[in-house]
Amino acid sequence: MIHLTQTAATEVKRLKSKHSNPNALFRLGVESFGCSGLSYTMAFDAAPGPEDAVCESEGVRVAIDPQHLKYLNELTLDYSEDLMGGGFRFHNPNAAQSCSCGNSFSAKE
Repeated sequence: MIHLTQTAATEVKRLKSKHSNPNALFRLGVESFGCSGLSYTMAFDAAPGPEDAVCESEGVRVAIDPQHLKYLNELTLDYSEDLMGGGFRFHNPNAAQSCSCGNSFSAKE
């Protein structure tokens, strides 16, 4: 379903450690926004919704709304740091095109 690299999982766990709910799960989604049509969303949620797809990768529980799964299935989430700072990188086999910012994409039909 969703794959987190070890560095992405480490960063998610670091961010989660600052969250008020230590049992929160990591939510990935998409929204209509950005230069290519869809943008990735990330948040922490107290509990999965009744229809959510939930998987675990590198010790991180990930929840996805079933309507977003067609855009995110088999996505690999990475994290890297450079001189400009750190950021998540999305490697999405469902993307027909990605914006140069890397946070926006258009989906394959």
